Amino acid sequence: MMTIDRCDVAIVGGGILGLAVARELTRVLPALSLCVLERESEIATHQTGHNSGVVHAGIYYVPGSLKARLCVAGARELYAYCAERAIPFEQCGKTIVATDASELDRLDELERRGRANEVPRLRRLDAEGICELEPHAVGVAGLHSPATGIASFPAVARAYAQDVTGAGAAVVTGCEVLGVRPGARSVVLEHSRGSTEAGHAIFCAGAWADRLAVAAGADPDPRIVPFRGAYLRLRPERAGLVRSLIYPVPDPRLPFLGVHLTKHIDGDVLIGPTALLAGARDAYSLSRVRGRDVLDTLTWPGSWRMFAHWWRQGVSELRHAAIRSEFVRAAARYVPELRVEDVAPSFAGVRAQALARDGRLVDDFVFSATSRALHVRNAPSPAATSSLAIARHVVERAREAFEW
Repeated sequence: MMTIDRCDVAIVGGGILGLAVARELTRVLPALSLCVLERESEIATHQTGHNSGVVHAGIYYVPGSLKARLCVAGARELYAYCAERAIPFEQCGKTIVATDASELDRLDELERRGRANEVPRLRRLDAEGICELEPHAVGVAGLHSPATGIASFPAVARAYAQDVTGAGAAVVTGCEVLGVRPGARSVVLEHSRGSTEAGHAIFCAGAWADRLAVAAGADPDPRIVPFRGAYLRLRPERAGLVRSLIYPVPDPRLPFLGVHLTKHIDGDVLIGPTALLAGARDAYSLSRVRGRDVLDTLTWPGSWRMFAHWWRQGVSELRHAAIRSEFVRAAARYVPELRVEDVAPSFAGVRAQALARDGRLVDDFVFSATSRALHVRNAPSPAATSSLAIARHVVERAREAFEW
């Protein structure tokens, strides 16, 4: 059984971000000894392995934000990496559909953001243009993003891991970090296999990011609150209803994009996801409830402020999760031929969403620092798309903050 007693840098988290950061470190500072510590028995088990696989182009994000900058650059780099490593991907395009005039102002804002973020080849559509791209979709106006695509993020993560181990670093699975003890010259990571003393640590811990940050001495704000996103899939004989990716116009006040239809790299056409507050940070089934996770959510002041502000949306998400016809109806607003009998259950994922003490759903990537450590505090979608660009950003911060 592999253990690492001492290294220059420890990366906590073997998802796509942790592995991308490790890869970048081995590229720019190859003399450092490095290890990745992953709590599960395999890499890419959580958000990396439970998502729609969409490579976002950068339309939704506030210009100048980290999400905007890192998504646009990251998507370009990710496509190049996939081509280089023969990883399955398809630049199939996305159509965002406004179903009535009440959504046009929000569509205008998306177009403004997309152009400010320099999203490639973005174009406005009328009703006829929507139909040309997606014959079964109906709307009054739309946006088309040819640069949006799909990829296998687990395959990308495995390739990153190969790059890391090929450079001489270690990826240790089944190694859950349980405690953090910063010292004057090192940080000790106590884990399920013993302990590792590292000169510095970088935490890319996803759903457990807040707990490990607090253990290292960080402010508890923001806290991770898990949202379960369930998908349906179109039955194969009805997959022709969707050519590529079809999205609604989202509510810009929320970090969720609404119920959409997307081709998946494995050939399925997915409908979803829901956005239901979860009873565990790994609640891939509804029956999985963990007392500590529930307690962390309910004792956080921001949770109650969020409930008070967004309760109507919460009721709607409960209906989507509980009543399949309601879930399908949400997508049938812009693909009217869709029927309940056209769908079957698919998988679920859990979004690790940072929630501020004031009840604000944090809508940008968040990074912070503690003694001898850096922390990725909020990295939901489009983090997988942005993984190479995020890794470069984190390593640049590490080079400024750490004593190499």
